[in-house]
Amino acid sequence: MSATNIRVLIVDDHPVVRSGLVMLIEYASGIETVSEASTGIEAVQLFRQHQPDVTLIDLKMPEMGGVDAISAIRQEFPKAHIIALTTYDGDEDIYRGLQAGARGYLLKNVSRQARQADALPGRCICPRGT
Repeated sequence: MSATNIRVLIVDDHPVVRSGLVMLIEYASGIETVSEASTGIEAVQLFRQHQPDVTLIDLKMPEMGGVDAISAIRQEFPKAHIIALTTYDGDEDIYRGLQAGARGYLLKNVSRQARQADALPGRCICPRGT
């Protein structure tokens, strides 16, 4: 991969979600997955190791949840770019994730085309119509 690629860490406790995001990123030009984690604890460790440009992190996971992982990462790396992944729009965890330092959120149930369009630089990462 090119040194100019956007490097992404994917964090979700569901393997099928992680796999889907990896495949989506594989088809996007200029973006690469640097690592995957299934818990918040792994996310913090892998963030330290890879220091990705962007982290996509599920908010609800066993052991250490996404909100706590966001807080831990942002405490150590204040400029980290983290996007929260969630299933429910309006979820209290979204607010907590943003308060912890996530720069935005992405609903898991948006279409692939919407995710790709919203992931472009300078675009809001949010569901259509909100």
